Amino acid sequence: MKLVLASHNPGKLAELQALMAPLGVQLVPQGALGVSEAEEPFHTFVENALAKARHASQQTGLPALADDAGLCVNAFGGEPGVQTAHYATRFGYAKGDANNVRALLEQMAGVPDRRASMVSTLVALRSPLDPEPLIAVGRVQGEITRAPRGSGGFGFDPVMFLPEFGKTFAELPAEVKNAHSHRGRAVLQMLELMRAHWL
Repeated sequence: MKLVLASHNPGKLAELQALMAPLGVQLVPQGALGVSEAEEPFHTFVENALAKARHASQQTGLPALADDAGLCVNAFGGEPGVQTAHYATRFGYAKGDANNVRALLEQMAGVPDRRASMVSTLVALRSPLDPEPLIAVGRVQGEITRAPRGSGGFGFDPVMFLPEFGKTFAELPAEVKNAHSHRGRAVLQMLELMRAHWL
C-alpha cells in the first residue's frame, strides 16, 4: 500500500518508514510529489494532523498519513504543544532543533518541575473526504534534562529523559527509541487500525 506522508521532516520520514515497514506500507514524502506544506491553524494535534493529511491527499489523489507531534511541558501548561517546531522563534531565535532545545533550557532554567510528555498523533485517510479517518495517539512521559545528552534522533530528543531507561531519547539506539517512543506507540496503534479497517 502506498501512502503520501504529509511531512517535509526527514527525521520523521525515516522513523515512520522504519516503523511501518512490517505492514508493507510505502511512504512517499509529499515533497517528492510537489505538495506544499499545509496550513496548521489549530490548537490540537489531531486537528492539525487531519488538516495535513487532507491537504496531501487532495493534492495527490493518494491515501495520506500525517503526524502532528510535539512536546508538552507540565510547568508550561502543556506548551509548546502544537507549536513545538516553531518554539525557538518565540524567543528571537531562528527555527531549528538546536535553537528549540536552547530556548527550552533557557525558559526552564529556574523551573523545578521538569515533567514533560512527547505526544504523536497520527491520522490516516483513504481520500480527502474520508468520513472515517484512522486516528492513533502515542504518549511518553519523562523529564527535561538541564543540558543536552546524546547525538541520536532529532527535535527535543537530547533533553527528553526517560526514567525507565535512565537515558534521553538521543542516547538510545534508534531501534530502542522507535520501539518505545511516542511515535512508535502511535504507529503500533495505527498498524492495528489499518489491519482491521483497510486491509
